[in-house]
Amino acid sequence: MTYCIGISLRAGLIMICDTRTNAGIDNISTYRKLHVLADTEDRLIFAASAGNLSVTQSVLGMLHEGLPPVGDDEQPRKVEHMPTMFRVAQLVGEAVMSAGREIKPALYAAGVSAGISLLVAGRIGTGPIKLFLVYDAGNFIECQPDSPFFQIGATQYGKPILDRTMTYESSLDEAVKVGLLSFDSTIRSDLSVGLPFDIMVMPADPKALVIRRRIEVDDPYFQNLSSRWSMLLNESRAAIPDPPFMTASADG
Repeated sequence: MTYCIGISLRAGLIMICDTRTNAGIDNISTYRKLHVLADTEDRLIFAASAGNLSVTQSVLGMLHEGLPPVGDDEQPRKVEHMPTMFRVAQLVGEAVMSAGREIKPALYAAGVSAGISLLVAGRIGTGPIKLFLVYDAGNFIECQPDSPFFQIGATQYGKPILDRTMTYESSLDEAVKVGLLSFDSTIRSDLSVGLPFDIMVMPADPKALVIRRRIEVDDPYFQNLSSRWSMLLNESRAAIPDPPFMTASADG
């Protein structure tokens, strides 16, 4: 399993992914799930992946080599040739469909789960940053300000804090903190998700520095965040009054 989130704010874009692909008693393996689709002078585009690893690798390979040309064009269609982020999402969706047709029948026949999902995000030129969720069927939706984040993978444990605190007007600093708290909640309850995490922060200002960082197991900030969050949760729980009907029942 895995857990990835993409957060699209007025202030910019954040993507965070874990790296765990297998979690047995004596067999834990990792794999980078935050992928660079294009990094050139005029564009920076990322994809986060969840689901079957072989299907994901096939999709990434197709995008790297280029999809077959259409019409009179003789050149393979690549992410670096797409004029808009919408066209990038379309190309990724097409690659997902193509990989599914080639690989999934054999995987399903063997009883292997073959579904995948992708978060595709970035910017072309000085245009706006876009974030898309590409489904297993190849269709996709764009992230909107009224719900400024997408999750893929093991989404249930980290969703409540995002729902309660994340808004389109959140700052990048605050959003990174909340995103990491979402991951902390997830790894506490799901052994299939774990450190290290890969983070990318792309400010809305095209001239600002794009941050790329890996949060390792011994990262001091994440360790402090996790321990302080646990302490504050326990303090808040203790400060809430006990249910009054429990006392009434005892008295009765």
